Parts: sequence; C-alpha cells; structure tokens
Amino acid sequence: MYCNEVSGGTHESVSVGRKRSHAESLLPIKPMKEHVLPITPPLKKPTICKPAPFDYDEEAIREREACNYSQKITLEMARAGKAPRAVRVYADGIYDLFHQGHARQLMQAKNLFPNVYLIVGVNSDAMTHERKGRTVMTEDERYEAVRHCRYVDEVITACPWTLDDEFLEKHKIDFVAHDDIPYTTGSATDVYAHIKARGMFVSTERTEGVSTSDVVSRIVKDYDVYVRRNLARGYSAKELNVSYINEKKYRLQNKIDDLKKKGKEMFEDIEGKRTDLIMKWEEKSREFIDAFLMLFGRDGRLTQYLTEKKDSVMMALSPPSSPKAGSQSSEDCSSPPAKTSRFDFSGRAGASLVDDDYSDDDDEEPESH
Repeated sequence: MYCNEVSGGTHESVSVGRKRSHAESLLPIKPMKEHVLPITPPLKKPTICKPAPFDYDEEAIREREACNYSQKITLEMARAGKAPRAVRVYADGIYDLFHQGHARQLMQAKNLFPNVYLIVGVNSDAMTHERKGRTVMTEDERYEAVRHCRYVDEVITACPWTLDDEFLEKHKIDFVAHDDIPYTTGSATDVYAHIKARGMFVSTERTEGVSTSDVVSRIVKDYDVYVRRNLARGYSAKELNVSYINEKKYRLQNKIDDLKKKGKEMFEDIEGKRTDLIMKWEEKSREFIDAFLMLFGRDGRLTQYLTEKKDSVMMALSPPSSPKAGSQSSEDCSSPPAKTSRFDFSGRAGASLVDDDYSDDDDEEPESH
C-alpha cells in the first residue's frame, strides 16, 4: 500500500510496511501533474429560430402523444411547480391586426406556471364573420402572425368558439387562459362558464387602451389621410375603392401638401441663410469697430502719433504772420485815405476855364474895398 505525499510540488511513493531500498532512493523524483478540471461552458437559452408548429404538424403530434394525460394536474400542483410533466395551457382568440395587447396576453399565459406548453387557438374567417364581424386580416395571415410569436408552442387553426370536453381531451389541455371578464356574444352565457366550473380556468389581464377595435377606429377616423397616403405610394383608386372624383381630390390635396412642404423647406433655407448673413455681418462689424478703435481710439495709433509729433503738427497747423511794408508809416496805415471827387480835373489843362463858381451870391457877403 502506497500513499502520495505532496511536498513543494513533488510527490514520493512511500511504503507503509517497509523502508525504501537503496535502488528506490536512487530513482529520480517525478514532478506531480496538476489536475485541471475541464471548464464547462455556461448554459445557453435555446434560440427560437422557427415558428411554432400547427397542431397537425409532426412535431406537435409527437409532443401530444408523449404527454401522459392520465396524470391530472391540479392548480395547486401547477403553481407550486410540482407538476410531473409540462403543463398544457390553452388560449384562444381572433388575433386580428396582431398587436402588443395580444402578445402581452400570450406572454402572461406562458408564464402562469414554471413549465408551460402554450397552445393557441385561432378562429377561422367563417366563424369570426358569423359571430363577431368582418376582419381586416385573412385567417391564414392571422395564423401566421400568432405562430411567429415567441411565447407560442403550438397553433390550432379554425378552433371552436365554445370549448367542449372532446376538444379538451383531444389536445390534452390542462388549463384555459383568458381574461376573467364574462365573454358573451349574442347571449347572456359566458362561453368559459363550464371551464371555470371545472377549475380549469386561469385569468390573465387585459391591456387597457389597446385592442383591434381601437386600431380600426383610428384608421376610420383618419380615412382621408390613409387614402392619400396609399395613393401617393402607388395604389390605384380601384384598389382603395375610391371614386374617380375623390381620387382627383385626394391627388390634388397631395400636390398642395407637397407644395407647402417645399415652400416650408425653402423658407427654412432662406431663414438659415439670413441667420448666417446676420452672423457674418456681426462678425465683420465687430472687426470694423475694432479697427476703428485701434486707429482713432484713445490709445489708438493716430492719437499716439499726434502725441509724439504734437509740436510739429501745431507749427504746421498755425504758421507765423507775414512781415509789413517799411515805406509805409504806422500813421498812414492807421489813417483812412483822402476822399476825392468823382471827376477830378485839377491836373488837366484848361482846368481853370471850366472851374465855374456855382455858389449862391446872395449867401456870401460883399468884399470890402
């Protein structure tokens, strides 16, 4: 019997009943190999890469046959997670214009219990038109919409309006999921009354404010908008069941809207250019003001130049007065010139001959002899 001793990363084989021989002591000691555990990759959730099968597909049949329906599952067992097999939950509806309210209902049904196999029944066109009215989507479109929901495991086409025991037994249904509001169509009897009486009913919550009728109401309310939208996208008036006059009216409205849109874009472009122009003008005006202040301001270049050249500039701006003539005396300059008659003949020949005395003799006194 040998045991392994670990010392400094090596191991030795030691005899329990005897000492090691000299030959054994000369053998080299082999290093111990470290035991590395394999790394287990984390579990990945299965990727949903295909739609749910129909009830007549081989995959759905195989799942149904593998279910031991003789093992009855009570509501308490299912909620406690003690069911011996997958809990088969059934939900049904019309699912016209499949929306988030439908998806939320199916999500709740899928998460009622820990291990749920969700079966969804979709009513046919004939049944729906008779019981509730015309649908927007055809039955094939509604089947495809439901089977591509991630919470659905199986789809039953053309499901009955009222569930009977034969249908429940055939598809091995454990519980039926629906909102708890009594569902009556043309009668006072709830179609799920007998399911509730058997304890097979599990309620889900409705999504308020979201329904197929609400979606249809929005379309009807804005009928003109959607008709114009589809005409602009290439649909013909015949496809939209629109008369010739209405078609021309809607197309004219589309053209007017296009002109309004282009005009708005043009004005926005002009507004943007105007804003850019104002910004550029403000930048240029600031540059001009800075240049003006740099030249003519208190500490500007011109002021500095004038301060440095003040004397020279003052001499240039105020020159000395010119000198006076020497021959002219101050008195002559100060006294005004003598008056002269208009016609002066004193300096001309014969001036005495024409010099007559026109003074009044009566005014003068006679000269004494």
